[in-house]
Amino acid sequence: MSLQEVTDNEFDEATKDGVVMVDFWAPWCAPCRMVTPVLDELSQEMGDKMKILKLNVDENPVTAQKFAVTSIPTLIIFKNGELVDRAIGAAPKEHYANLVEKHF
Repeated sequence: MSLQEVTDNEFDEATKDGVVMVDFWAPWCAPCRMVTPVLDELSQEMGDKMKILKLNVDENPVTAQKFAVTSIPTLIIFKNGELVDRAIGAAPKEHYANLVEKHF
């Protein structure tokens, strides 16, 4: 399963069911680019339990503001549409896996 881009208009629908991790990022952000392959790998391993979405904060400022994203990368975990956890900054795959696993 590959990472799916999501927009402000699609966000609520895309995060309403199950466990969803959203990567708030921008193309110019070096740490964001470092996180993408880590999330790709996590998606391959855990894609049957959850989905991982990417939201470009430059192109979708409404959602970024709604969730007070002031630093990127910010990864927010939603469960059935409700914010349940967040992480800021680049981290190893195990950190993100541990963050999301407690919400299954």
